Amino acid sequence: MALVSFFTHPNKIRKMKSDDDNRKDGSRKPTPLEGIVGAFEELADLVKKEGGGDLRLKPFLEACSLLPVLFGCLGMAFKFAEMEYTAKVGDLQEASKKFNNLSSVVDFDLKNKTVKSQGSHTRNLRRVRQGLDLIRELFQNFLSAEKWSLKKAATTAYQQTCAPYHTWAVRTAVSAGMCTLPSRDQLLLNLNETDKTAEKEMRRYIKASGDVIKVIDNLYISRGITLDW
Repeated sequence: MALVSFFTHPNKIRKMKSDDDNRKDGSRKPTPLEGIVGAFEELADLVKKEGGGDLRLKPFLEACSLLPVLFGCLGMAFKFAEMEYTAKVGDLQEASKKFNNLSSVVDFDLKNKTVKSQGSHTRNLRRVRQGLDLIRELFQNFLSAEKWSLKKAATTAYQQTCAPYHTWAVRTAVSAGMCTLPSRDQLLLNLNETDKTAEKEMRRYIKASGDVIKVIDNLYISRGITLDW
């Protein structure tokens, strides 16, 4: 029993994971959350360097393609969100062979009157943006002073960002899946983070992703496209 306890105790598992993450040269391999945060901070810096009005499609999608690992850590409750998000990112990756930046994607659909058409690149960009915002809201709720449970943090985030645009069937499925969410401690273990490191990385993501989301929203607003869809 003592041996079993050693290998199943969360602290031991975390230590073993940490040891595995150390590189041969002594440096520490970034956690998944650190990798995502770093990519979005680079995007936010790119926004500032290029004037804040647009984003190149390929670096944007490189950062977005890292996000599914977070959905995976949340379990079955976010499986639909992960599948939808991954499909939309995949569509935009195909589009990146033709378009250089986000504005060219939106302008193409404006010209062809397909902005809100099912499967259009602009519609898929809108859904990717919602995925970024879903994680952002979840992190903000997770870090609230009230120390919300992960279920409450995730449920509230979903209701604020995605639920208004999903069908009743999808909302019902997501609601049922919320019961399968891991605990706060298990999520940190899944992410290979501690309370302290998770708070630091989540706050960095909240800021960086907010800058990126603002660029996308401004692209729509500047072209007379509403954000309520």
